[in-house]
Amino acid sequence: MTKIKSTTVLGIVHNGKVALGADGQATMGNTVAKSNVRKVRRLAGGKILAGFAGSTADAFTLIEKFEEKLNAYGGNMKRAAIELAKDWRMDRYLRRLEAMMIVANSEELLIISGTGDVLEPDNQIAAIGSGSMYAQSAAIALKKHASSLSAEEMVQEGLSIAADICIYTNHNIIIETL
Repeated sequence: MTKIKSTTVLGIVHNGKVALGADGQATMGNTVAKSNVRKVRRLAGGKILAGFAGSTADAFTLIEKFEEKLNAYGGNMKRAAIELAKDWRMDRYLRRLEAMMIVANSEELLIISGTGDVLEPDNQIAAIGSGSMYAQSAAIALKKHASSLSAEEMVQEGLSIAADICIYTNHNIIIETL
C-alpha cells in the first residue's frame, strides 16, 4: 500500500498573536488523494492549537494522546508535550507512528517528534512537513522585513510560497489564530 503524505504546517508567534496553518493536500504516491484535509485543530477549549504532518491516521492518534496529556497535566502545554514525546518514543505501539506535530498556545510554539524531541524553535517560527523549509524560509524573511504583517498574514503568505514550490503542498490553506 502506498503511504499517504500530509504536507506543510507553519506556525508563527508575532506581536503577541499566534497563527498556525496548513495546506489541505494529502497524496498517495504521485497522486493527490484529497485536497482539503484539515490539519489544524483547536484543543483545550480553544486555548491550544495543534497541527500535524505525516500519516493522517497516525496524526489523529497523536492528537488524541496529546489531549489526554493536556487533561492529565491541567492544560500545561509544555508538560503535556514532553510527556507525549516520552510515551511516543518508548511505547511499542506509538513509536511506529509516522507524523510530527506543532502545538501552540498564546505564548509559544513547540514541535513534537517521535524521536522524543520537544523543540522550541528559533524566531518563534515552526514548520513541519514536506514543504516546511520553503514555508519557514518565507516566514523568517517576512518576520524580519515585513513586521507590519500579522502572524496570520505571515502564515498565509509562507504557506502560499511553499505551495508555489512544493508539489506536495496546495493552496487550500486553513489558518487558526489565538
